[in-house]
Amino acid sequence: METKLKDEYKSSRIMYIIEAALEYFIAIAVGTVYLAKITSEIGIPDNITGILTSFVSLGCGFQVIALFLAHKKPVKRWVTIFHVISQLLFSAMYFVPLLPISRAGQTVLLICSLLLAQILHNAINSPKINWCMSLVDEDKRGRFTANKEIVSLLGGMVFSFALGQIMDSFSKSGKITTGFLLCGVMLLFLTALHTLTLVFTKEKPSEQTKKLNIKEIFGLFKNKTILKVVCVFVLWNVASYITTSYMGAYQVNDLGFSPVFASVVIIIGSLVRATISRPVGKFADRFSFCKMLYFCFGIEVLAFLTASLITPANGKYMYIIYYVLYCIGCAGTNSAIINLIYDYVDFDKRTSALALVNTASGFAGFFATLAVSPLVKHIQENKNKLFGIEIYAQQLLALCSAVIVAGIIVYLLLVISKLKKHE
Repeated sequence: METKLKDEYKSSRIMYIIEAALEYFIAIAVGTVYLAKITSEIGIPDNITGILTSFVSLGCGFQVIALFLAHKKPVKRWVTIFHVISQLLFSAMYFVPLLPISRAGQTVLLICSLLLAQILHNAINSPKINWCMSLVDEDKRGRFTANKEIVSLLGGMVFSFALGQIMDSFSKSGKITTGFLLCGVMLLFLTALHTLTLVFTKEKPSEQTKKLNIKEIFGLFKNKTILKVVCVFVLWNVASYITTSYMGAYQVNDLGFSPVFASVVIIIGSLVRATISRPVGKFADRFSFCKMLYFCFGIEVLAFLTASLITPANGKYMYIIYYVLYCIGCAGTNSAIINLIYDYVDFDKRTSALALVNTASGFAGFFATLAVSPLVKHIQENKNKLFGIEIYAQQLLALCSAVIVAGIIVYLLLVISKLKKHE
């Protein structure tokens, strides 16, 4: 019977891998450097660009919506519809600079498109993951998520380089709006392909999930195991977003990176991450995802310490070192949310727990980014000086991130490692 199930869902697992890759391509096109390119074109300052970049985290906060939708079966139908709408909004961002309206109007449209797209995308993220991961054997989750990530990373390298070439060539020729148009059309095509992967992914029959009321939803916060896991990713999102949200603008406006060079950096990081993802996944399957995170967060501490040393004088090589280290750490941290939930939470609470973890950590990442925005603005207005010392805002934020991640490692050792795994 087990063999029959594996054969029955094999093609759907392949579709899931392709779906994740296409989703990753779209995320690349609307994140960090490329978002900064759009905001720069319509005159949005760095501190606001950082906040817009952190909309990824704010969107995660709206995964709480999944708690009200999880009972709706089949999941496939409404997940697909929400995905199509969100990705059309992402595509629309590239058309905003082409509109014959004021800069203020373009800014409002860009913010609305990005925010609504992130909200819709995240509202269905937990149910979609639970749907697709239910097709994977319990003892192969680490290797499967590693393989899925490797495909996304390798494909993302090619996509990022092509996107960088397009933006760079049109920018140099003074036809950046044509580049935006071409990129927007490309995202519409990716949206169509992504939709097909969802259509051809099967949904495993499951018992009807009971609709939760408000009292039951908030009652989930009383689950001590879930709360302890939430703390890990709240702290990680705070550490990650206060630095990475401002790195796109730092690359474009201070370090002077071209879109092509930025894409080369992404390729280097992706190659390293693709190489290490499967060994990290195997280690997690064998020893635990908690032990895997000791290594991954240790590397992230080194990454942020390196980022604190980046200046325009050493920008190119120091940024590459930082990004490679960051990618090595992300080989485990990106899949850890799903897998820690699967390790420590009962089957019938996984979708809800995943939504709650992403909701709490998502809001934490966004509001942390919002909180440091005045500091970024203050340092830049004072010609990159703080208390008379010459420093870039991103350097100080990276140092803060390193301290927070070091604290997460201590928390893992003292708290998470003591939890009893779900059998």
